[in-house]
Amino acid sequence: MNKAETKNILVYIEVADAAPVKVSLESLAQAKRMADEKGEKVIAAVIGQNIGDAAKEAAAAGADKVIAVDDAAFADFNLDVTADVMMQIIEKEKPEAVFVGGTQDGKDLAPKLGAKCATGCASDVVGMKLDEQGNIDFTCPLYSGTVLEDVVIAEARPQIATLRSGAFKKLEEAGQGEVVAESFTVADDAVKAKITETVKELTESVNLEDAEIIVSGGRGMGSADNFKLVQELADLLGGVVGATRPAIEDGWVPRNHQVGQSGKIVAPKLYIACGISGATQHLSGITGSDYIVAINKDEDAPIFSVANIGIVGNALKVLPVMIEEVKKIQAQ
Repeated sequence: MNKAETKNILVYIEVADAAPVKVSLESLAQAKRMADEKGEKVIAAVIGQNIGDAAKEAAAAGADKVIAVDDAAFADFNLDVTADVMMQIIEKEKPEAVFVGGTQDGKDLAPKLGAKCATGCASDVVGMKLDEQGNIDFTCPLYSGTVLEDVVIAEARPQIATLRSGAFKKLEEAGQGEVVAESFTVADDAVKAKITETVKELTESVNLEDAEIIVSGGRGMGSADNFKLVQELADLLGGVVGATRPAIEDGWVPRNHQVGQSGKIVAPKLYIACGISGATQHLSGITGSDYIVAINKDEDAPIFSVANIGIVGNALKVLPVMIEEVKKIQAQ
């Protein structure tokens, strides 16, 4: 696509349970900031069935125009189908950039769009700014977050990127955009794989990405019985339980509680790390947190390098004291 003919930023809005996922709204907010700097607009694409409310929410979250593609044929996410519809929207709107939330589906969709558009795709973006030529300079972590790399797609268009959940904040008051209903047809030969059955795994519902308070436990908790202290504090604070890989591999808590590079990337208002030393893979998953409290008996533990408050001590002794203090405060 010719660089001179492109304008505006297109954001793919992923929908789950009839609502936009958190990272899609965060992507809209960042698109709005970038577009405002260039005097351009933000276009959102919502694709699925019964997505009217999701389209309205996107219109209130930063999009100047929302393209709502409501069709039973798009009820379930199919990579080939969604990519084909997005390509038709891209060819029609000619956006300068396309933002996709860094979910499992988003990480499949964005590079496929990049290949179809013969352009680059920046992955797991945690920051961005405009360079002197007006290109978006994407900041992406490498080696589990130990190195940050700046990526610029200088000439090819659109500039495509997946944005990390929690790296950007949603807009509190973004205004109200226009919702436009459009329809698209996907040719049979464009679909290489078809969904014949969808099976939903019955597991405990854990929403780490949207949680405002997360209390996480690591190997330092020692046992499944001791890990109950993490659950107790989380319950008192109205938070969610998180965990490191060792705690999960030892069977103290289900795998869907894992926080870190190979688990969930989180950005709560408060993150309490209990008995967590702070491996690089874990730290890279919590750096978007507003406030981090770390409890560890090793004063040289890496977790203290990112903590706002560090408590040097055995988590098994510190947590009962914290729990009792919280109970006293709540009883007042």
